[in-house]
Amino acid sequence: MSAEKRRGRGAASNPANRFETLSYHSSDWDEPEDPAPQTLFLKDDTRTIINYNDSPDVGFSASINPYRGCEHGCIYCFARPNHEYLGFSAGLDFESKILVKENAPDLLRRELLSPKWAPQVIAISGVTDAYQPIERRLQLTRRCLEVLVEFQNPVVIITKNELVTRDINLLGKLAGIDGALVFISVTSLDSELARELEPRASQPGRRLAAIEALSRAGIPTGALVAPVIPGLTDHEMPAIISAVAAAGAVAAGYVPLRLPYGVASLFDEWLTLHRPLQKEKILNRIRDIRGGRLNDPNFGTRLHGSGPYAEHISELFEVCCRKAGLNSSRPILSAKAFRRPGPSQMRLF
Repeated sequence: MSAEKRRGRGAASNPANRFETLSYHSSDWDEPEDPAPQTLFLKDDTRTIINYNDSPDVGFSASINPYRGCEHGCIYCFARPNHEYLGFSAGLDFESKILVKENAPDLLRRELLSPKWAPQVIAISGVTDAYQPIERRLQLTRRCLEVLVEFQNPVVIITKNELVTRDINLLGKLAGIDGALVFISVTSLDSELARELEPRASQPGRRLAAIEALSRAGIPTGALVAPVIPGLTDHEMPAIISAVAAAGAVAAGYVPLRLPYGVASLFDEWLTLHRPLQKEKILNRIRDIRGGRLNDPNFGTRLHGSGPYAEHISELFEVCCRKAGLNSSRPILSAKAFRRPGPSQMRLF
């Protein structure tokens, strides 16, 4: 059966898990698939919450993710293949079967209390978005922020959901000790394209409003033009940089699209359904900046690409930022205020 668009979903299908020996394939004899599958929330009994990485091109080494999988459903998300390690598909499963770390705040407090913890910046949403829709009800991210405020530990947040503005009161406390920086991801200013690429994320106008609200509250705020999709969204970079600067952003970054295993076929399918006439142009432009392939996992080039077209994107970004006054004084976070609450303080929590 051919794939079809699904309401409120980025992926159109559920490709087989490469690690599983058995898979289910529907046929014309089966009942029609639900065009908008309901989201299931599953308990994640993880025993630790702080993850570490030693990647030389990532600006942080410690991160937390209260959720695995993401209901935003961004078709290009590089985290989709991670769902295969859980026994699910990188397709619809990634955005409709969300694992929830219910004890994330308690785990975070325990790990920060440990003498093994070296005070440093913790990133939230380094993989999946911690402000995806279910956060409005469960408030796991907010409760983790409350722990970080308690310990005065610095945090950097990356999100594409305006829900982050709910936590301005907590972020403001951390900002007062050079302990908070928020990046809002803006892929496109085209509302219809954004809805197709990122079906359950906040619309572009709301993301700009979030930058404005955070900045007005004194919280250092930046923007990520990510991913830049060659042949589809790259022409929007000047307008996006101008818009986020006008909203109050003080810093910006960008990441060109790359399509790791499992994501490439999903994005190819998305192009067939949504942009059939532009499909080959877009895929060829991605290959232009990825050494003839759709993915480049190598440190040093994976975050900016390589080749003449990648250089053009880089130069355009730099010119736009200089014109808009971004990145001239990038905020620097500090862990100097970190403290471990004493027994009397702990009784309050």
